[in-house]
Amino acid sequence: MRKTGGLLLLLLLCCGLSWGQPPSKNYTIRNGRMWIELSKNLSESSLDSFIVQFDLAELGIKTFIRTGVRDSLQKLGWQLDKNTPDYFVISKVLEGFDKIGNPAEKILFTEKKDEKGLLAPFSTTQVPFGVNQFRNKSDFRTSDSIVTFFLRGYPNASKVILSGSFINWSTTALNMTLTDSGWIRQVKLGPGKHWYKFIVDGNWITDKDNVNQENDGQGNINSVYYKPNITVYLDSFAQAKKVVLSGSFNDWRRNELVMKPTARGWALSLYLPEGTHTYRFIVDGRWMADPFNPDRMPNEYHDFNSVIKIGKPYIFRLDGFADARQVVLTGSFNKWRKDELFMKRTTTGWELPYTLGAGNYSYHFIIDGKVAGAEGRQENFFFVIAPNHTFRLKGFAQAKEVYLSGDFNDWAPATFRMEREGDDWIFNVHLTPGKHLYKFVVDGKWITDPANKDWEQNEHSSGNSVIWIEPGKW
Repeated sequence: MRKTGGLLLLLLLCCGLSWGQPPSKNYTIRNGRMWIELSKNLSESSLDSFIVQFDLAELGIKTFIRTGVRDSLQKLGWQLDKNTPDYFVISKVLEGFDKIGNPAEKILFTEKKDEKGLLAPFSTTQVPFGVNQFRNKSDFRTSDSIVTFFLRGYPNASKVILSGSFINWSTTALNMTLTDSGWIRQVKLGPGKHWYKFIVDGNWITDKDNVNQENDGQGNINSVYYKPNITVYLDSFAQAKKVVLSGSFNDWRRNELVMKPTARGWALSLYLPEGTHTYRFIVDGRWMADPFNPDRMPNEYHDFNSVIKIGKPYIFRLDGFADARQVVLTGSFNKWRKDELFMKRTTTGWELPYTLGAGNYSYHFIIDGKVAGAEGRQENFFFVIAPNHTFRLKGFAQAKEVYLSGDFNDWAPATFRMEREGDDWIFNVHLTPGKHLYKFVVDGKWITDPANKDWEQNEHSSGNSVIWIEPGKW
């Protein structure tokens, strides 16, 4: 018997829970509960990294390890399941998100937060990838989050200052130090794209050794640095003449990301935003999956693409359809591919874990070749992860139904249903830095935002409201 499918997105952090030996650090899901197991002998830096990675500062883990006091754990609903002199295990019931009657209610699964002390990039989600290109000098040296900026030459300069988007273009904060070959300055940076310049004896200059430059839209040319968050290795084919990395993040271009030879093979450091990325290598013209990465997905050539996952996975779940032979998940997050995300059968329906970053997404299921979307129709589900902006419409207290539509949801007219707050209507959405266009749909009528004086004309001569999101807001 078939029944109407529903969606449940659950946070899935990692897998495997070991009880056989004292753990180092682990955060996983099992039997409907979240589990954390930690060694009490971890170094402070390792423990801090784990706490930041999974946003656990409120749990008071350090206090518990040091004193045994577990007040913070209990207040937040965590249960102490095992406590030895060497390690401890805590767990908590996993809360799901199952409001699916209206697709616009599937909002806010996790908050995106910068690591404490890191200078955030001015943009992340708007860039699909980033690779540094320097000439006459190596890439900036990195050690964990510390980046050593280097300006070659200028031995006779009396003062050199580093400035950039990561320090709000301060002209005094980052004095550089003269070395035998140039000037250096260490900065603690978060992964992503950063603009920067040098100020040499009062004169602003770009980095002449950095190929990556960009106009900021206000007539200024800035050097661009991508703080890498991953290095892709191919530990073989040392005799190859050329190895290229190609993937979904660069639209599978064949000659763009040339890898560098290493003692063991080939490597390339780059920045990738949170999400799921597929890739292959091109070794002397021959395409191949990563032979050392077991994580892969099928492709349209009856072969496989290797997979990189950055961030926290979610479980897409479709209840029912026990008689279906095949269910495929497809959406804006994988460019609507129909040959990649095959869901797994469960006792209650179908499910598939998939890693996503902050953003606004649409998707549907393909059940035995037929599209199944919201409320049983051929319409897409929509959901938002980590909203960072609240739209508010005033003056329509008598309206029965209001929707938000814009370039951030492909102008869908009836998916982002706004919620009433007093006499206002509100909706939270994720917006990348830069310009966005939007309108409201009030009881079926499209209107611009009466509280926003910024607008521009559209092809229907009805106008669109305009909003600019400043870097760092999200």
